[in-house]
Amino acid sequence: MGFGILTAATLVLFIFWGTDYIADGSSNIILITAIIFALFMAFNIGGNDVANSFGTSVGAGTLSLKQALIVAAIFEVSGAVLAGGQVTDTVRSGIVDLEAIDGLDPMEFVYIMMSALLGAAIWLLLATRMGWPVSTTHSIVGGIVGAALTVGFITNKGGWSMVQWSEIGTIAISWVLSPALGGLAAYLLFRWIKNSILVYNESADAHIRDIKTRRAELREEHKQSFQRLNEIQQISYTNAMARDAALASEDDVEPDQFESDYYQELYELNKEMDDVDAHRALEHWVPLLAALGAIIISAMMLFKGLSNIDVSFSTLQSVLVMGMVGAVVWMAVFIFAKTLKKHSLNRSTFLLFSWMQVFTASAFAFSHGSNDIANAIGPFIAILDVLKTGEISDEAEVPIAVMVAMGIALISGLWFVGRYVIKTVGTNLTEIHPSSGFAAELAAAGVVMLASVLGLPVSSTHILIGAVLGVGIVNRAANWKLMRPIAMAWVITLPASAGIAAVTVSILRVVL
Repeated sequence: MGFGILTAATLVLFIFWGTDYIADGSSNIILITAIIFALFMAFNIGGNDVANSFGTSVGAGTLSLKQALIVAAIFEVSGAVLAGGQVTDTVRSGIVDLEAIDGLDPMEFVYIMMSALLGAAIWLLLATRMGWPVSTTHSIVGGIVGAALTVGFITNKGGWSMVQWSEIGTIAISWVLSPALGGLAAYLLFRWIKNSILVYNESADAHIRDIKTRRAELREEHKQSFQRLNEIQQISYTNAMARDAALASEDDVEPDQFESDYYQELYELNKEMDDVDAHRALEHWVPLLAALGAIIISAMMLFKGLSNIDVSFSTLQSVLVMGMVGAVVWMAVFIFAKTLKKHSLNRSTFLLFSWMQVFTASAFAFSHGSNDIANAIGPFIAILDVLKTGEISDEAEVPIAVMVAMGIALISGLWFVGRYVIKTVGTNLTEIHPSSGFAAELAAAGVVMLASVLGLPVSSTHILIGAVLGVGIVNRAANWKLMRPIAMAWVITLPASAGIAAVTVSILRVVL
């Protein structure tokens, strides 16, 4: 109820703001319709894309759904507001050449953008309800393609040549390339984590349980032996045990200093326990993993999250910042791992990877809020700019009110419908634990960064799904049966959005 009221209040206030923002004489009906379509699109981005990002954290038990909502609300909205861009492209450039429509009327352009928003939003809602994580970028691209082609054919001012088919081809490549890269990176990373940390921990934990069992047997054996002694022998042995107990609390004690057999044998068992060094893998490897994750995540923030605002660093400055962040995180996690020695090995492993997984999920949320929210903001700003200036611009200012409203709609979508995609990513594709969830998220972040540097056509959504399957392959628990409809959804995302947008623009041109 609270989120319903918040969303409704946002819609009403946003409409009042919009009527003051556009030029006098512009159609309020078109403005209100466009606002509803845009918020609906942002709502479904939250239900699908944001849910996809937090699925591994919820599935691993690191965060509850409510906790994921709080973290998403803070970092998604912060990403949208702080780094969402003061200026945005009004068209997803490189896909559709709207200049190919000879004498495109600004209001026809508005109808195209409105239809693209609704077409993408409806398809995202259907996919979300089915639990299919799909690309919001591909959805909005499909919507623009379908609406633009329809207007071009109806007005006889454009045709198939409007679409840059080579760019559509790169999208098709991403259907295979993205999950393959994400899966490979996650497979290699989690396999190393499993062999170097988890398997070692299992062996150490089994050794510790064996020693504890032998301790209990030792106590029981000496208890029975003590009961067979006569009274004088019991008094003598009790005094020896008391002296040994005091001696055991001192440092640098040798086993032959103990008078009782019990403490001599207990000393050997305790020495064996110390030699196990159960937390060695956690103290040695986990801080290095955390530092690597911090470097990758800080690179995402520097090169992607903050790329839309006037914050720029030279390559050397960026490397130094990433190095400092990595060093600080390494020291912090190393100290944290040291403090967990009193806890059980399983508990310590869970806590360490849980903290790191929350860190990666939060950074993903910030990066997502600063980038993918443009799939709703870009077309809407194009509409708003036309209603304000009466002209079509390549770029337009993004008012803060737009970013805040879209951010609220984003979180509302996660709350109301995100559970379907969270269930798919977090539990249905494979069983997720904090260590495997961290590996999937870190691998996905690394691939996204590498692809950005190399200019590879990839989708962050598809990469993360591939990463989840990658850790499932390591555990031999990947749900390939579920992956088939998800892959089919990826393929039909663009044509489905295009078809809905084509129908919508045909109606809007008549009704509005």
